[in-house]
Amino acid sequence: MIKTILIDDEPLARSMVLEYLQQHPDFQVMAECNDGFEGVKAIQQHQPDLIFLDIQMPKLTGFEMLELLDTHPHIIFTTAFDEYALKAFEKNAIDYLLKPIRPDRFEKAIDKFKSAFQSNANPKIETEKLKETLEEESLERIVVKTGSQIKIIPVQQINYLEAYDDYVKIHTNDGMYLKNKTMSSFEKQLDAKQFVRVHRSFIVRVDLLQKIEPMEKDSYIATLSSGGKINISKSGYARLKQVIGL
Repeated sequence: MIKTILIDDEPLARSMVLEYLQQHPDFQVMAECNDGFEGVKAIQQHQPDLIFLDIQMPKLTGFEMLELLDTHPHIIFTTAFDEYALKAFEKNAIDYLLKPIRPDRFEKAIDKFKSAFQSNANPKIETEKLKETLEEESLERIVVKTGSQIKIIPVQQINYLEAYDDYVKIHTNDGMYLKNKTMSSFEKQLDAKQFVRVHRSFIVRVDLLQKIEPMEKDSYIATLSSGGKINISKSGYARLKQVIGL
């Protein structure tokens, strides 16, 4: 049996997928979820082979939910916005269904999934390709896991970012949070007029800079209004000068 989970805030959309899946007795629906929070829990519990995932959902978007997963099932996205889907999926193998879902298009998506599933294609690779595509989009908030809790951090609450092995430390007034993402990804997505990569290990919100003092060998140290202190390299100082006219 192919373990399947439906994650969509629209009951009608879920019922339509359920109806189409009745023609495929080898699929077993393990759970139906109304939002991304429920989806994360259901995926952890059931370890599905396939999920049908809505993109535009309250609380968490489908893309944000994917960032919180420790395991990577195959995905068929569902969306009501054609241009939104095309931009996200044109560069990778993950399929999507445009609402309202047509039976013939549903069957094509199932065939595509079965081909990948039977060939033991790695869904994690598909997800990583999708994330690379999404890095072209500007970032408005960051979703992180803290134990069993999920926290949403608007970018306006970020003081600075710090590289930490395979993670990035997100420093806010409320505390520090870890995100499994690269500094380069954040640098691409954050507004370059508000956040500057001042060091290979630091990205700072420029309006929080309070004082910059020279150190040895063309390096500097910055004090933020939040009280934090970060290193600034020679090249990082040059980038700052371009943004705020030092």
